[in-house]
Amino acid sequence: MNRGEYLQYEVNPMLVPEVRYCGRQFSEGEIELIRRVIAEDPERTREKISKSVCKMLGWYKSDGGLKGMSCKVALLRMQQDGLIKLPPPRNRNGNGRVYGQYTLATEPDNSIDVSVEALSDLSLKLVVNTKESYLWNEYIARYHYLGYNPLPGAQLRYFAVSPRQILGLMGFGASAWKVAPRDRFIGWSDEQRLKNLHLVVNNARFLILPWVKSKNLASKLLAMAAKGLPDDWHRRYKYRPVLMETFVEIQRFHGTCYKAANWIYVGQTKGRGKCDVYNTAKLPIKNIWLYPLNKSFRSILCS
Repeated sequence: MNRGEYLQYEVNPMLVPEVRYCGRQFSEGEIELIRRVIAEDPERTREKISKSVCKMLGWYKSDGGLKGMSCKVALLRMQQDGLIKLPPPRNRNGNGRVYGQYTLATEPDNSIDVSVEALSDLSLKLVVNTKESYLWNEYIARYHYLGYNPLPGAQLRYFAVSPRQILGLMGFGASAWKVAPRDRFIGWSDEQRLKNLHLVVNNARFLILPWVKSKNLASKLLAMAAKGLPDDWHRRYKYRPVLMETFVEIQRFHGTCYKAANWIYVGQTKGRGKCDVYNTAKLPIKNIWLYPLNKSFRSILCS
């Protein structure tokens, strides 16, 4: 099917309120269209389904390429929410992988109980290949209280390492679509947010491994990430983010390391999920923290 043939599909009027995944709003008609794409060819792979959906919905990046990764994550989340049913994955690329049986690679390592100053040659190592990706995913699935879920959209993942061992892990992905305290802090309009949201990145995962006890290590790693992430992001995606955000569950954490690393507290979430159109969800309340990566972040985001 070529791109022109997608025009023959007629999207039905929205039957229920729209849902949002990976920064894009989907109507019921579009969800039904995605179901039809999946159903019309049982042999079609998830990769081909993703490409078809991107073309069909006109979901392109600023450079003209398909937003394939965002679409894959959106489809997986639709499946998790019971909206669609994807075919089983064809290969071992980690898509849909269940991390329940762990390997020796993520077994507890030697205990560390020293100050951060005693950790020589501390560094952040970027995840760059499949083997490292599987290892990062398994550590997060095994030791992070939220477990493992694919990060949406553009993303970077890091290992925090010393010469002897892995100490922690960090993951940065697409920012939240709409957060009132953050948006008030920035001061942008809906149109500016739609245009410039990709310049905000979310610290979606941050884990110090349980056997590592090191005062000030967390704030040190946050400072290192703030320094190195813009260049790493530019090398991979050809643009520089100007603001970082994170959400800290108030019943579990106080956000002390973010405060120590000079992040800015701007308010709290309302405990609603991405699909909570009827205001009925009762999710954990989270504190919202922001960190500017550029002194002119407001003028850039409000351009």
